[in-house]
Amino acid sequence: MKTPVRPLFATLLAAVALVSARADDAPDLAAGEEASAMCQACHMADGSRGLPENPILQGQIPEYLAKQLREYQSGKRVNEIMQGMAAAVDDKMIRDITAFYGAKPPVAGEARNKDTVLLGEAIWRGGIADRKIPACAGCHGPTGAGIPIQYPRLAGQHAEYTELQLRAFRSGERANNAQMTGVAAKMNDREIQAVSDYIAGLR
Repeated sequence: MKTPVRPLFATLLAAVALVSARADDAPDLAAGEEASAMCQACHMADGSRGLPENPILQGQIPEYLAKQLREYQSGKRVNEIMQGMAAAVDDKMIRDITAFYGAKPPVAGEARNKDTVLLGEAIWRGGIADRKIPACAGCHGPTGAGIPIQYPRLAGQHAEYTELQLRAFRSGERANNAQMTGVAAKMNDREIQAVSDYIAGLR
């Protein structure tokens, strides 16, 4: 039985259109590098170790970075500087910039407080059972590599930045992740500092 020419032609056109759409969606790392010039004042040229109050972007999961930029755009995540920066990028720029940073090899950091490293490790690996705080590793992975979209890479991140974010979740200042708000709300300052420092040395 012969296949009708018209349906076959329509199928071929649909396939070509799908391939074309996928090609258009593919990130352009060169364009991402160029567009990232607007990010360099705070995050350095390659997204590596700038000021400790600013996150390291090098090696971060692209889908997670894109989610954060879109939440700055929508106002779900609030930061005056980042909301202004996010307002200046479209979907293609977001795709290219986040792919550029995500393609960079992750950076290694180090824990600096030997007095709290065991507490930080215990929270990372096992949580805090009596307050029903889950292990950080359960969502972010044993090595802190993260899980695309929802859970960022944390390994090597500035301890100061991680601490700032946990405090912001605890206070409600950062409200774009209900799970993290619930976790941080149960943690005291010493626990936040300990796990933030431990995370900086994960690799």
